[in-house]
Amino acid sequence: MLIFEFKAHGKKQQFNAVDEAIRTVQFIRNKALRFWMDNEKVNKFDLNKYSAVLAKEFPFCDELNSMARQSSAERAWSAISRFYDNCRKKILGKKGFPQFQKNNRSVEYKTSGWKLTSDRKYITFTDKQGIGKLKLKGTRDLHFYQPTQIKRVRLVKRADGYYVQFCIQVDRSEVVEVTGNAIGLDVGLKEFYTDSNGVVVENPRFLRKGERGLRKAQRRVSKRVKGSENRGKARVILGKRHLKISRQRKDFAVKLARCVIQSNDCVAYEDLRIKNMVKNHCLAKSINDASWYMFRIWMEYFGKVFGRITIAVTASGTSQECSSCGTIVKKSLSTRTHVCQCGCVLDRDHNAARNILSRGLSTVGHTGTWGKTLNACGELTATLVGVILPEQVDSMNQESSVALALRVSINEPRRRKEREGKRQEERKKLIISSPVISEILHPFQSAFY
Repeated sequence: MLIFEFKAHGKKQQFNAVDEAIRTVQFIRNKALRFWMDNEKVNKFDLNKYSAVLAKEFPFCDELNSMARQSSAERAWSAISRFYDNCRKKILGKKGFPQFQKNNRSVEYKTSGWKLTSDRKYITFTDKQGIGKLKLKGTRDLHFYQPTQIKRVRLVKRADGYYVQFCIQVDRSEVVEVTGNAIGLDVGLKEFYTDSNGVVVENPRFLRKGERGLRKAQRRVSKRVKGSENRGKARVILGKRHLKISRQRKDFAVKLARCVIQSNDCVAYEDLRIKNMVKNHCLAKSINDASWYMFRIWMEYFGKVFGRITIAVTASGTSQECSSCGTIVKKSLSTRTHVCQCGCVLDRDHNAARNILSRGLSTVGHTGTWGKTLNACGELTATLVGVILPEQVDSMNQESSVALALRVSINEPRRRKEREGKRQEERKKLIISSPVISEILHPFQSAFY
């Protein structure tokens, strides 16, 4: 699905109604979770039915749209199903037992309870919450999509205001020209990533740059009296600064991932476990500030959109292994230059990126080439000394004769043995079938049968 977001403009009374709807969603979600705890064999459909029971029991729940109540119950079931999956997979440590929500920030409508105007610039919520008509401001154009394609509408509360999100069901795919390039990416803290060609992208460090303003805003909040209006205003300022940093990270990750995918046909990267890496308290802040996982998610997304190949490879040993000869060269984290006995001297991250690319290409090798050409199998293709690899692949007619001769030379001894064995079997049958030999062996056949 595509998610289009617009800033919502309205009156203070309308936004108070949005806050009330958000609190109702939190109430229904927590009550559904309690219902699951107190009863056995409760499934998703039971929670949806229970949301209707809550509407009859509590009048303020009945003011919310019926499909919005079902979405609230489905939120509880998503936490429950995630807990079941973790238990089924036997994940070590805590399994994520569902917790009661304390600070909900959104309400979700399905296909009812809202209506767009003909110019797609206003949205009206038709339930009993009293939200009414809100103005939409954004850069997206909803005229390209039918209202039936909009499957979800969310009202989201953030530090700088309220937003309306439209979840549109559409298959997004774009056609781009083939570049013929393949790169490996090694992410780091000094540089955001270094590719196998030696290109380096600097780490923006948005949190480090905005940390001074965050400290001032945090001190202002801590000095205010709890429950006062001044503390509320200070909390809004602090939230806006955190929101700006998160938006900077997302904008950087989206733009960079799109550029990388469009410039290359195959991208190999490390399969990192960020959850385990942040256990190092010395590097946890820098690792979270780099937001490697967000960059990976957007690369995989754009890989599907543009039809590119994205490969996650095992990260262990990529920095220690020499990309030229394969020798293991032990080095600490402070050693930034790779020096091998074979004469290879590279930057540590550049060497790791080359290893990542070689591992990624080895996983996809000759996939999908069977039955197209005789040269499809790498075991049958002869690589000659002094021949350039692209020229060798392009010369199909010359290579087919070499591959055929190589296959015949390999299989000839085995076939010779098979022919000799068949000849010996035929000789035995001829000897036993002769009349003289059969009369001699006749008294002994009863001993064998």
